[in-house]
Amino acid sequence: MQVGIDSFAAAHDDASRAISASDRLRNLVEEIEHADQVGLDSFGIGEHHRSEFLDSAPAVILAAGAARTHRIRLTSAVAVLSAADPVRVFQQFATLDLLSQGRAEMVVGRGSFIEAFPLFGLRLEDYDSLFAEKLDLLLRIRDHEFVHWSGKHRAALTGQGVYPRPVQNPLPIWLGVGGTPGSFIRAGDLGLPLMVAIIGGETRRFRPLIDLYREAGARAGHPAERLTVGVHSLGYVAATTQQAADEFFPGYARAIGDIGKERGWAPPTRAAFDAQRGPHGALLIGNPDEVAEKILRHSEALGGVSRFTFQMNASSLPHAKLMRAIELLGDRVAPAVREQVAV
Repeated sequence: MQVGIDSFAAAHDDASRAISASDRLRNLVEEIEHADQVGLDSFGIGEHHRSEFLDSAPAVILAAGAARTHRIRLTSAVAVLSAADPVRVFQQFATLDLLSQGRAEMVVGRGSFIEAFPLFGLRLEDYDSLFAEKLDLLLRIRDHEFVHWSGKHRAALTGQGVYPRPVQNPLPIWLGVGGTPGSFIRAGDLGLPLMVAIIGGETRRFRPLIDLYREAGARAGHPAERLTVGVHSLGYVAATTQQAADEFFPGYARAIGDIGKERGWAPPTRAAFDAQRGPHGALLIGNPDEVAEKILRHSEALGGVSRFTFQMNASSLPHAKLMRAIELLGDRVAPAVREQVAV
């Protein structure tokens, strides 16, 4: 089982909501490098077009990480394909694959924010059709150097070559999903690996949706080993459970509270947060042993998970604490998980 980190490149930390953007990105590249050094398996960069995040160009950040790492997989988390040109997305990640000597991946999805639609002149009512069409084109480009394709939202391709071609053939493309059954079925039909964002509730409640994915994949004739499942969750590791919870909660409450004001959610409370840290809750927050046990418990409940990724900086933690958490994940959590999976 793989253990990795995802970052949304928060533009501030818990000491300042106006930390230098240049310093924050420099710190982020150091975090990618540190994750590689301690043996973590993947580092993902999200994509947002909001003032509180610095990840509007994830491939650029990952390329900076590629120059300072040797083995870690570098991925989007997620690339908002609905608002992008699939040709350019493929070119960017194929270039990243060349720079990293075959370590690039894409997790593509529709995203949970809608700012990209007006920013790029797209209609929100085309939310579903944009993604379906662009995913079809992206997969066509991955499989064919010269592309013949036509659709509704983009000019047709009539045999043009798309370059560069990546080291990996095929370049790994995961489908990032939330809780919509149709998205799970689509991933199964296409035989794409599935990355499930589980940021609240009880993780085990996603088992029926993952079963839908596996059943759709089997019906489409894809072998079981191709139907890979990953889980993206909010998480953080510290020396003690109390320290992890106390350090993570203030920034978590601020971030969830800010988003909740836009979406009509109730304000987050410490009691609800602590409940989510329980045995079945989605938050992977605690000491290394506790978090490793929870990863294994979640994997069993979901029928087997190949990768868990930790979203730690949604809580806007300072660089030093993130670096220490990365170290604990690499030195303590990941080895404990791998040892149990190998038994």
